[in-house]
Amino acid sequence: MPPGITLAADTPQLSAANTGFMLICSALVMLMTPGLAFFYGGMVRVKSTLNMLMMSFISLGIITILWVLYGFSAAFGTDHGGFVGWNGHFLGLSGIGLTQLWPGYTIPIYVFAVFQLMFAIITPALISGALADRVKFTAWALFITLWATVVYFPVAHWVWGTGGWAFDLGVIDFAGGTAVHINAGAAALGVILVIGRRVGFKKDPMRPHSLPLVMLGAGLLWFGWFGFNAGSWLGNDDGVGAVMFVNTQVATAAAMLAWLVYEKLRHGTFTTLGAASGAVAGLVAITPSGGCVSPLGAIAVGAIAGLLCAMAVGLKFRFGYDDSLDVVGVHLVGGVVGSLLIGFFATGGVQSDAKGLFYGGGLGQLGKQAAGVFAVLAYSLVASAILAFLVDKAIGMRVTEDDEVSGIDRTEHAETAYDFSGAGGGATPRNVALVAPVEEHAQARKVDA
Repeated sequence: MPPGITLAADTPQLSAANTGFMLICSALVMLMTPGLAFFYGGMVRVKSTLNMLMMSFISLGIITILWVLYGFSAAFGTDHGGFVGWNGHFLGLSGIGLTQLWPGYTIPIYVFAVFQLMFAIITPALISGALADRVKFTAWALFITLWATVVYFPVAHWVWGTGGWAFDLGVIDFAGGTAVHINAGAAALGVILVIGRRVGFKKDPMRPHSLPLVMLGAGLLWFGWFGFNAGSWLGNDDGVGAVMFVNTQVATAAAMLAWLVYEKLRHGTFTTLGAASGAVAGLVAITPSGGCVSPLGAIAVGAIAGLLCAMAVGLKFRFGYDDSLDVVGVHLVGGVVGSLLIGFFATGGVQSDAKGLFYGGGLGQLGKQAAGVFAVLAYSLVASAILAFLVDKAIGMRVTEDDEVSGIDRTEHAETAYDFSGAGGGATPRNVALVAPVEEHAQARKVDA
């Protein structure tokens, strides 16, 4: 996403078409957060379903308010030293003219701000999948408030803000490979290292309780991702957004197929959970790279990401970190893969004239990508671990072991996802069998224990 680049030599005029398009894209990106909630909600055990949904939904509330108050200013205000922005007119979105355009573009600042808001909302929500079953809801709310302020807003400025150091270096991140996915994946790993494993990790079967919910969530994510990616060019005037739309579809399909082939060869089956996870891996990988590769390049990006992410999800068992729903394996690894592959597959003929190694560009762009990738990874990992440690010391991050075992939905929300009390008559053996926890019958992902 290049917010500081002017698309035309003439002074831009407000475009009703581009404005309408970007409002639709903003709504599509907003839909991704409920989609993520369903995707994660189906992957956990039945006793944690509502908590998983709420960990995504609360981001819609908290991050929206922070963004209006100061987040937009910190991310996209006037640069200060390449690390953070600030603009008093953006505080509270109160000093912005009704038709005042985002510099160099044909859409109002309000439209750009709301589009970017949806990115800010979903990024901390992504982290939640790694922390399933064991985090206090109040601690989670406090953590994402601090994390957005200390990590997301500055990193967004580095990558997309005019004057941001990564932006000026020439790091390409069309729609969020570094700012969103690597950022969230590294943060997830940092928090995991602080709060520890779930009770029963590597011992108890922690199967997804509803694969239909997982598939629904993946479908909503795939649908919304077209707004996430194609909208990130901030208009429809030169065809770049159209290429990004096509590449989003192509890479996602390739990644899903690659993941399924790996599953079949490694474990002997094609799973629905594998199909959903593979699709998300492809969406993650094409997010930074789709504006600078060809459709054939998108197939390569998707296939490589699908294969590597499928392999990466088993690393948590080898190294002993409890990434509940594979945020590290999919979002961190997928974001790194997609960002670095720009250095190989960039054609120089779509988003910019930057060329990758396979198109005669040498190693220069790969070096720039690596600098952005590993700087964001390191900063988010360390800062997130420190924030989690501080929250843990202040109010405690984890629920008690008894509460975790009995179910976080009941203890944190006083609700359950499914009420079977009206399913039949008395508690006969037959009725008990009918309402046995569905996670005992859900299909499990076969992992390398």
